[in-house]
Order: sequence, then C-alpha cells, then structure tokens
Amino acid sequence: VLGLLVWALIADTTYYLHAAYSWVMFVSIFFWILTVLFFMTYLLQLQLKFYMIPWPLVLMIFNAAATILYVSAFVTCAAAVQPTSWRQWDYNRRATASFFACLTMITYGVSTFFSFRIWKGLGSNAATSQVTDHA
Repeated sequence: VLGLLVWALIADTTYYLHAAYSWVMFVSIFFWILTVLFFMTYLLQLQLKFYMIPWPLVLMIFNAAATILYVSAFVTCAAAVQPTSWRQWDYNRRATASFFACLTMITYGVSTFFSFRIWKGLGSNAATSQVTDHA
C-alpha cells in the first residue's frame, strides 16, 4: 500500500521533467508489482506446489533488494524536492512521496529482518523442536 502511494503521488506530478523521479517511479512500480505477486503466491499457497524453491531465502533476498533500492529511491526523491517549484502542489506531492518512500523503506527493512530470522530459523524453541508425538 505504501509503495502504491509513492507511485500515485509521483505520477500525479510532472515527474517526466526530472530524471530523478523516473527512478523513484521505476522502483515503486517494480516492487509494488513484485510484492503483489508474492502476496498472491502466499495467498494461493503456491509455495507448497513449488516446494523445490527455497521460499524463505527468496523472500529474504527480495526484501533486502527492495530495502536497498528503496533507500536509493528515498534519497533521490528527498533530494529532488524543491520548495521553489513553479507549481506548489507538485512540491506538496513530492514531499509526501518522499515521506511515504521512507516509510516503505523502513517497512521493507523490517520485513528483511523478519525474513532473515525465518530463513536462519532464529526464534524457534529448541525444546519444542525436539518433541515428538508418540501417542
């Protein structure tokens, strides 16, 4: 949802006049589409049919890549905001897009942390993993 907000806010400005906003648009559209595809994969439980794919590793790599590219998109978007824009609503939308790009970057960073913990198996209890049901 946050990436979609970044996409919509930048698309509603004259982003094509500034090359920096094209990068922000690419990152937000690309990762929004991939996130929706991963969501549909998990919603439809397709990861159970494609069991040979290491899904925790794939999800961790995806989240890490999204975090890194959203850092660059956030910095690019925030650096390109000019308060002396000739259209005041462009400034407001671009500044808001920078804020939501920052929130999206933080969200993907937290998702990277949790997917890393799932991939490494951290947080599981050793005692409960040794219990077997003999009844």
